[in-house]
Amino acid sequence: MHVLTNTHRRAPAPPELTHSDEEVHSLVDVDSPHISSVPSDYEEQKVQTSTQQREHELEDEAKERADKVAQEAKDKKDEAKKAADKAADMAKKNSDNPVVLSNVAGIAAMTGLLGYGAYRKYHAGELTWKLAGAWAGVVGLFAVADYYTSQ
Repeated sequence: MHVLTNTHRRAPAPPELTHSDEEVHSLVDVDSPHISSVPSDYEEQKVQTSTQQREHELEDEAKERADKVAQEAKDKKDEAKKAADKAADMAKKNSDNPVVLSNVAGIAAMTGLLGYGAYRKYHAGELTWKLAGAWAGVVGLFAVADYYTSQ
């Protein structure tokens, strides 16, 4: 039999730490410029960091762009209103012109017939790009003929 002595029953001794002064110089010196203080009114300041400053700048730029887009949209809306008023005035002036009346009636009739025909062809599974192109050519010929007969 093997008899265990006290030295065999114990856990191994922990390693000893060696102290050296070489690591001390890597600590931050509180007197160095790495440490800075903030003004006493820091909490009350509107902008406290450079990140907040950049965020405010980006928000201002976005607001300027939004204002510019809104102004452009308003200008386009005004232009469209002027064009609509001009078209309404022209329609009012030509409301008794037989050429204009016949054009409106012809366009309405042709649109209705083409729409109904395309609907029927679609449901029958016969509507193709070739057929649509052919009817677009017919509409173009009608427009040219109408232009020359209206002169």
